[in-house]
Amino acid sequence: MLYYNAVEEELEEVMVEDEVTDTDSGQPAQLIVYNDDHNTFDWVIQCFMEVLGHTHAQSEQLSLIIHFKGKATVKTAPKNVLKPKKDALVERGLSAVIEDMD
Repeated sequence: MLYYNAVEEELEEVMVEDEVTDTDSGQPAQLIVYNDDHNTFDWVIQCFMEVLGHTHAQSEQLSLIIHFKGKATVKTAPKNVLKPKKDALVERGLSAVIEDMD
């Protein structure tokens, strides 16, 4: 970020740190989606493609794993990257949580 310093009449570069909380940290985590009896395979596949950027084949495989095993890790990334993706999946009716990597 650049600020104009009128006294010295020069541009001065200032670094500003964003506040990071424990739930929004850059620590590696996993986004887990749980099985439910409400969402169709087609809807879950569409959500994974739109929200997570997965291919159709990846999304289909994940939805089958979730169906048969009850849950699956659908994405791994820092928590601050996963949070908006989890929120978007939950808004679309999926059961999703973020868990720390072991």
